[in-house]
Amino acid sequence: MYAIILPFVIYWLVFFVACYAVCDFAQDQFYDEVTPRVGLKVAAGSAILAVLATWLKPSFETMFTNDIAWTLLQGIVWFLVFMFIFQFHPPHALGLGLVTMVLVMGLASLGVDNMMRPKLTLAPVKAQPDNQPIRKSLNGGSLPATSKNEAGK
Repeated sequence: MYAIILPFVIYWLVFFVACYAVCDFAQDQFYDEVTPRVGLKVAAGSAILAVLATWLKPSFETMFTNDIAWTLLQGIVWFLVFMFIFQFHPPHALGLGLVTMVLVMGLASLGVDNMMRPKLTLAPVKAQPDNQPIRKSLNGGSLPATSKNEAGK
């Protein structure tokens, strides 16, 4: 259950903030006013996008290579959410939805991957028990032997 709820919450939070900023700024610039109840619309639209992202488990590493079909599906859904829920005209919804998807999906997937992958702890490096020199001769020969009196100086 934890593996489903935490990614959903991260996706929803990142998508909500990004979509709210895009809707607030773009609607003001394109249409000279923001649609009424924009917060509720963005909450609903970003929840739909977060459910899709939680289900598809996108990764920024494979988004444009192995998982291009799922990326196209997400692009279609982002376009529809921007057009019907956020109420942008189709050309604006296409441009804003796809650009926001590419930028924000990568950011959100990096956050989810960082929170969900197990942390790798490195074992401490222990010193070698013998005192062999690290530096070696380039010609393959051994280093000249030093006396104990010279090594102590």
